[in-house]
Amino acid sequence: MADQKEMPVVSGEMQDKIDRASILIEALPYMRSLRGQTIVIKYGGNAMVNEDLKQSVMDDITLLKYIGINPILVHGGGPDINNMLKEVNVESHFVNGLRYTDEKTMSIAQMVLIGKTNKEIVSVLNSKGAKAIGICGIDGNLIEAEKMTTDANGNEIDIGFVGKVTKINTHVIEMLANDEYIPVIAPIGVGKDGQSYNINADTVAAEVAVALKASKLITLTDVRGVLREIEDGEKVLIPQLDVASIKECVDEGIITGGMIPKVQGCLDTVLRGVKRAHIIDGRIPHSILLEMFTRRGIGTMIVKDKKEIK
Repeated sequence: MADQKEMPVVSGEMQDKIDRASILIEALPYMRSLRGQTIVIKYGGNAMVNEDLKQSVMDDITLLKYIGINPILVHGGGPDINNMLKEVNVESHFVNGLRYTDEKTMSIAQMVLIGKTNKEIVSVLNSKGAKAIGICGIDGNLIEAEKMTTDANGNEIDIGFVGKVTKINTHVIEMLANDEYIPVIAPIGVGKDGQSYNINADTVAAEVAVALKASKLITLTDVRGVLREIEDGEKVLIPQLDVASIKECVDEGIITGGMIPKVQGCLDTVLRGVKRAHIIDGRIPHSILLEMFTRRGIGTMIVKDKKEIK
């Protein structure tokens, strides 16, 4: 009988390497199940402003493409637009909390989102070894839109050249994503008469995810996700929500304020065919990978029915 050899005792640097290998093994089933799938990522908040976080997000997206997942990036650009408006001494006017977008403001928003923000994102991705291409809703009539005439409550409103999505033409996105490219989409839509419209990036990301029948919609925010207050005012993350639990959380005042439209928007995409929607904290480095490839994740995942989760 052969002598049983003892396993070596490992510690220090070797144990650190083993721990890293274990993380990769934990991620393997998630990578396998998502290979070939489409993931729509809404990029905004501090992750766009902080340079270290920006690099982290672009590393994550590049890795997704390299392992066979098709990431689609939709970005905002509010801070860049605000800075440019200040530089050219254009004062912002608000109607019921929404920025009125006149012809000059629309021209600046289009210039900044397409010419600056979009191209900076593309440049960073390309520097990581990815092949990114920047597009907007005007390209190939990607995002068909019309003037927004009512607010979220159905009240009539006039806020200028702010649009709502009427149709997403997916051919351009699919052609790029199914090849070796990462589409980076600026949220500018176009009307039937050729008029450009500024559209909320969260809305564009949701509509793109639905149109592409994406496996996931991931929204980067400046909060951890949906939080529940427990003893002594401490707040804990709610890792999963479905149709029934969202209604309960709204009724109980757990989901309030600006989180309500984010959660309802994610729920709407799930009800319209997107398998899962995630609200995650973009202030955490590599938040996308942590949410997608670890058992517990780091944010709030929204599904149609928790029974569907495996």
